[in-house]
Order: sequence, then structure tokens, then C-alpha cells
Amino acid sequence: MKRFNPWLAEKITSGVATMWCAYLFAGIALISLPKALQSGDSIVIVSWIAQTFLQLVLLSIIMVGQKVQSASVEQKIDETHTASLAEFELAKESRRNNALELAELKEISKEIQTLIAEVEKKLPR
Repeated sequence: MKRFNPWLAEKITSGVATMWCAYLFAGIALISLPKALQSGDSIVIVSWIAQTFLQLVLLSIIMVGQKVQSASVEQKIDETHTASLAEFELAKESRRNNALELAELKEISKEIQTLIAEVEKKLPR
């Protein structure tokens, strides 16, 4: 049961969150429209619109819209993640280059110190 309920809920949600389901619900709602209009009662007609048509059809349409928006947000998150990883790799490469440059500068500094020491030895005192 622990796996079945989530599986079933996901299947139902996936099915209801389609425009085909919205069309089906609109068709089902339209079946009762003639009776609502025949009644001539504005409360029955408004009730049909609000409770029958809008609730049935908008349910699926809203779910489709949420699915589209969710996919858009997920795409932006993926793009941001990819860009962040690329920036991280650039930062790591820059750090490696800086470390190499620092090592070279230290080596040059040692060579300069050695040269200065040699020149100082050759200078008369």
C-alpha cells in the first residue's frame, strides 16, 4: 500500500493535468447544460457555470498551467546550476594558475636574492 497509493495518485494527477482531460470534462459538463438552460432559473444556470463547468474544466487547465510553469522553473534551475558549475570550474582553474604564478614568482625572487648576494660579495668593502 505504501507504494500503491503514491503511484495511483501520480497516475491520476498526470491524467487530469492534460488538456485532453479538460476537453473531456467540458464535454461531460455540457451534457447537463440543456437542462440548466431549460429551467430558466438564473440560480440554476449560474450554479451550472460555477459548480459544473468551471470547477470541472478549470481543474485540468490550472494543473496543465502549473505543469508548464514548473517545467519552465526547472529549466531555469538547470541552466543556473550548469552556469554555476562552469563558474566553479573557472575559479578552480584560476586558483591553479595563481598558485603556479606564485611559485614562479617565489623562484624568481630566490634567483634575485642569489644574484644580489653574489653582487654584494664582489663589491669592494
